[in-house]
Amino acid sequence: MSERAIRLNPRLDPRDYAAAYARDGVVQVPDMLDPDSAEWLALALEHDTTWSLSLKMPEGGKLFSPQEIAALGRDELGRRIQAALHQAGDGFSFVYLAYPIIKAFLSGRDQGHATHVLLQFFNDTPFMEFAKAVTGEAGVTKIDAQATWFRPGDFLTLHDDTGEGQRRAAYTLGLTRDWRPDWGGQLLFHDAAGDIECGFKPGFNVWTVFRTPRNHSVAQVASYVDGKRRSITGWLRDDPPVR
Repeated sequence: MSERAIRLNPRLDPRDYAAAYARDGVVQVPDMLDPDSAEWLALALEHDTTWSLSLKMPEGGKLFSPQEIAALGRDELGRRIQAALHQAGDGFSFVYLAYPIIKAFLSGRDQGHATHVLLQFFNDTPFMEFAKAVTGEAGVTKIDAQATWFRPGDFLTLHDDTGEGQRRAAYTLGLTRDWRPDWGGQLLFHDAAGDIECGFKPGFNVWTVFRTPRNHSVAQVASYVDGKRRSITGWLRDDPPVR
């Protein structure tokens, strides 16, 4: 088991971000983790992570493990991806890679993985109090997490994060370097008319947190992209903590 720790940037003061969140329902916190913590997470996603395919199916979302992907074969996998693309034309859909941090942590898989340490960090008192102070959500009881990797062509269409349990806010922790604005992959927020209220390009060691429900999407990543759009995503919740 790793003895390394994830640490919050000691220079951060939640009061510097709380007013913007209260006003706009969204705020970005740059350099959220200390540099060593952010580097450890980025290296873990690059070298130590077994990615699965997160795909919208007619019956709902499904995570396909590498073994399931191999069993499907290239043609059947391609058919299912094309079906998800077709769904995106008139409704909610997504295609991206994911690592299910909570499932892996609870099953004892990949012990000591940096994202498992991050999950514990998120749910320990110092960060929990920081997150509550930024968002004003005093009733938050737990923070969940998954790792995501949007490759060229991957996307997440318009949705508002209404779902199972009590999601008080959503967040992303960006672990993406040197991203060009024309590469797509932006986190976009949409108003009732469908116009873009604001958006953020992928970044490194930046925590973006926003009130839910709220309409948002991830723009499709351009086919010519050379970078890797990776992040940790999840929700601040007030349903009972996992025991």
